[in-house]
Amino acid sequence: MACPECGGATVRYVVPEDLRTYAPESTDVVALCGDCLHVSPATVAGAQVDEAKQLVDVIPDGDGGAALAVALGLLDSLALNRSGIVECLEYAEESGVDVHLALDRLAHGFPDAHVDLERRRSQLTAFF
Repeated sequence: MACPECGGATVRYVVPEDLRTYAPESTDVVALCGDCLHVSPATVAGAQVDEAKQLVDVIPDGDGGAALAVALGLLDSLALNRSGIVECLEYAEESGVDVHLALDRLAHGFPDAHVDLERRRSQLTAFF
C-alpha cells in the first residue's frame, strides 16, 4: 500500500483494541509511511520491509509499534490530541518500546516527516 500523501512505501500495524479510538477512522489497521510518517487507515497488516526498512528498524512491530504509529498520527495537534498521544505513548512504553529513543531516531532520520518531529519531541517531554 502506498502512502496517500506522498506515495511512499508503508508499514502496516494492527492497532490494539484499547487505542482504536485514536486511529484514523477508528480503524483496526494503520499504515505508517516510511517517508513522510503520515498515518492512514489500512486494510491488511504487514510490512513492505524491503521498501520501508529504515522505518522498520526504528519502530518495532507488535502492539508497542502500533501504539507509537498511532501517536505519530496524532502529532499534528498536540493541544487537541494530548490525552490520546499520552495514552498511546504510555501503551508503547508498557509494551517495551523505548519511546524517547524512537522519537529521537525518527526526528533525525526522517527529514520529510509531515510534522517537525524535533520540535514535537521537545514538547512531548513536557507532558510525557
